[in-house]
Amino acid sequence: MYTQCPECLTIYALDAGVLAQSHGSVRCGQCTMVFDALPSLSETLPPEHFAGLPARAPGAESPLLVDAVFRPVPEAVDGADPDEVAAPVVAHATPAFARPRAPRKRAADLRWIAGCGVLALLLVAQLVWANRASFADTGLRPMLVRVCATLSCTLPPLKDVGRLTLLSRDIRPHPSVPGALIISATIRNDADFTQPYPVIRIALSDLDGNAIAMRRFRPSEYIGDPKTLTAGLPPGGTVAAVFEVEDPGKNAVAFEFAFE
Repeated sequence: MYTQCPECLTIYALDAGVLAQSHGSVRCGQCTMVFDALPSLSETLPPEHFAGLPARAPGAESPLLVDAVFRPVPEAVDGADPDEVAAPVVAHATPAFARPRAPRKRAADLRWIAGCGVLALLLVAQLVWANRASFADTGLRPMLVRVCATLSCTLPPLKDVGRLTLLSRDIRPHPSVPGALIISATIRNDADFTQPYPVIRIALSDLDGNAIAMRRFRPSEYIGDPKTLTAGLPPGGTVAAVFEVEDPGKNAVAFEFAFE
């Protein structure tokens, strides 16, 4: 037999077993609409080309069935003739397309919530650890010092490149290496605390201010003594930095220092 989805007009082939399983209610495999298959039920398809199956209007009264084929004997009681056939028992089965719903478990939900909370706390802890240097330079430092004293950890030194002053700077040709320059600078720490030696960025530019060459020098590249590097730049202390760089050419007429 055939039936048609009233929503997307798809025609399906089916048999009596499918109709009996859910009393005529079926689900469309294309648009997933649940519909009654009986109004459009047909034993044959109309001639090609057709747009749909003819609809069957429900009657006012139930139709009378007269062409009997077989009448089984009712189920016998104990002691009756064993040759008698018992009448079948029809149970209302769950449709094949219906998905069984498992009961919700409150304990499982609570475990999921607790697990998500733990993961969120771990994420916050990782973010704080990754940005510990920036937190250490804020007003939270006294509290972090107390926390580290309890946990036996160390904080990175305070850093404020805005309190570093460039006292002097100079650039000149290298006296013994052709095609090289010597750049020197003197830096003073005007902060009231010891700072780590900064990363120094030197940029060479032309008359129009366009950068021709730029390089960042780490503290280890201008501080040779490891102990001095570890101790940092004390309050009011100065450091003289000297750099040997390749000469980028005569178009480089200006240079700029910056601290990072």
